[in-house]
Amino acid sequence: MRTKILGTGSFVPEKVLTNFDLEKIVDTSDEWIRTRTGIIERRIADENTPSSELALKASERALDMAKISPDQLDLIIVGTVTPDYMFPSTACILQNKLGARKIMAYDQSAGCTGFIYAIRQADAFIRSGMAKYALAIGVEELTKITNWTDRSTCVLFGDGAGAAVLGPADDEDEAGILATYAAADGSLGDLLIQQAGGSAMPASHESVDKNLHTIYMNGNEVFKHAVRSMEEAALKGLELSGIPMEKLNWLVPHQANIRIIDFLARRLKLPMEQVVVTIDKYGNTSASSIPIALDEAVRDGRIKEGDYVLLVAFGAGFTWGSAMIRW
Repeated sequence: MRTKILGTGSFVPEKVLTNFDLEKIVDTSDEWIRTRTGIIERRIADENTPSSELALKASERALDMAKISPDQLDLIIVGTVTPDYMFPSTACILQNKLGARKIMAYDQSAGCTGFIYAIRQADAFIRSGMAKYALAIGVEELTKITNWTDRSTCVLFGDGAGAAVLGPADDEDEAGILATYAAADGSLGDLLIQQAGGSAMPASHESVDKNLHTIYMNGNEVFKHAVRSMEEAALKGLELSGIPMEKLNWLVPHQANIRIIDFLARRLKLPMEQVVVTIDKYGNTSASSIPIALDEAVRDGRIKEGDYVLLVAFGAGFTWGSAMIRW
């Protein structure tokens, strides 16, 4: 049995934070941010809008495209590092908001690779017969855990959600997920981390005063590992699917940094015209960046029936992975 993506959806908050807005907050400039990251603006969720609300809107759009109702779902997987609460899971909250049946629903934390992990897991459930229709979501509100005094990281992040509905492909249908790949290396976890708030460092006045509930990133080291791991994941996706590089129509990478995206495209000998890029509009939205980019490319007609599409990500953990899809 082959799993097929039946519909995609995405949603970003209305509020826009531009580079020029950031110039008023920290010692930075539009030119510095653009040349080093490729980001022009990003979206910001308000304090009263939790991640589940962004996920809900993205999911409704994906279900509408797929022509699947919430009560047909058998599984909901949410990839996020910014859940509504530590518990209950955002997936359970979303299941209730969608009005889905009492089905399996859970969150998983793989950082920016969260959507790839969710796709891989949903694919396994459907192929095994344990589920017929699954909803995979990547959603983040990273601006709520951003240290706005750290000019090296606060310029990077934005909020958003993306979703995909997956189900079994018809026997005669050539479309579907051809291969997935995922890996992790926990020895590098301290290079990209939210230090406080868990059992290792419970919340305290000191942890709040020191901004330890916000994102810490060793940018140079993360960059080096990201480019190597995303290249490995891309090549592994091609190898496992048996699709030669020259047949690839679209690369949809995690939107972390335009220099990483450009490096990956050059290593794959793929022109940037075949790479979906949204980082200029939304910044790094972690687990939601790939499904947002995928949905935009599907809806504007760039990705067409029969296209070979490669999704590639790298994230906190460290985690990395890919998915090769025949559209």
